[in-house]
Amino acid sequence: MAIIADVSSMKTRGKGMAFVGMAFSLGFIIGPLIGAIFAVWAKTKVGDWFVFPALFALLLSFADLIFFIACFKETLPPEKRAKSIKASLKTANSFINWRDLFQFKAVTGLRSSDLYELRRLGRIYFVYLFIYSGLEFTLTFLTHHVFQYTSMQQGWMFFAIGITMALVQGGYVRRVPPNKIRPTAIYGLWIIVPSFICVGLAQGPFLLYLGLFLFAVSTAMVVPCVMTMASEHGKDHQKGTVMGIFRSLGALARALGPIFASIAFWSVGSKVTYLSGAVGLLWPVLTLTQKL
Repeated sequence: MAIIADVSSMKTRGKGMAFVGMAFSLGFIIGPLIGAIFAVWAKTKVGDWFVFPALFALLLSFADLIFFIACFKETLPPEKRAKSIKASLKTANSFINWRDLFQFKAVTGLRSSDLYELRRLGRIYFVYLFIYSGLEFTLTFLTHHVFQYTSMQQGWMFFAIGITMALVQGGYVRRVPPNKIRPTAIYGLWIIVPSFICVGLAQGPFLLYLGLFLFAVSTAMVVPCVMTMASEHGKDHQKGTVMGIFRSLGALARALGPIFASIAFWSVGSKVTYLSGAVGLLWPVLTLTQKL
């Protein structure tokens, strides 16, 4: 019975991660289109026109915060919550200190094998998102300077990427059985390598679109599956801590990746940047395929 419950719980977490990914994909669809509409509108304006899209984004952030406060309730029982502000701050430090993040110091009492696997998944997730976010961020540079895309064309490009991600996550990833989650993550990691190669070598629309399609499919597969694998570790009251650390690693990767990719893009060019990214992405997939 315990085994059945564990499998059911894993399947539920997998579906949950897929639905979260679908929500992200929908944001990926709508956000760039709104930005493109603002860019087109800005051509008819003079002065500090950029204040309006910034205020619109701020309004959305506040609406998101209000919705979260109103609709999401604390599920952790009072007896398991932090007893003091000092204890909370001490725990919070483990989520902002990058060394502690990679070591998963906030997760205690794990077996050495579980802790090793968590740290390995964390490094894989970080490297993947670090390189992935670099291409994602510099796509606007590439399509504008190499393919002369307008702002609206770029918006439609991201719309297509988001649609692809939503369809893959909603139609395929959420139905992946528990015993196929790891292989699915590995397939997704393999797929993004030729994606970077195609985009880096693209001189026309075919290679570019092929690379972006593989890019979207890879993201739809890798992120939910790796997060689901991470959620298997730790006791029930530690799940939130584990997932919080993974989200922090993802945020760190998304903060640093675009900086390094932008420097490389403008220093050595798009071809060298993306082909180097393809080589770098071999490490996550080869690491994940290794047995403990």
